Amino acid sequence: MNCKNCEGSSFVQATDYINLRPLDKKIAIGSEKVYTVCLECGEVVSIKIKNPEKLK
Repeated sequence: MNCKNCEGSSFVQATDYINLRPLDKKIAIGSEKVYTVCLECGEVVSIKIKNPEKLK
């Protein structure tokens, strides 16, 4: 996989520890986001929800 922004091939996965939760469920725990980031230019190449079943 190469970065679409700079063609770099070094990536790291990171999180911000702020859970994503449904708008209609204010007390839901939700799930953390996992970002894949290019180490060459800092472009976020993907965002994935770690446990999507927690958004139901």
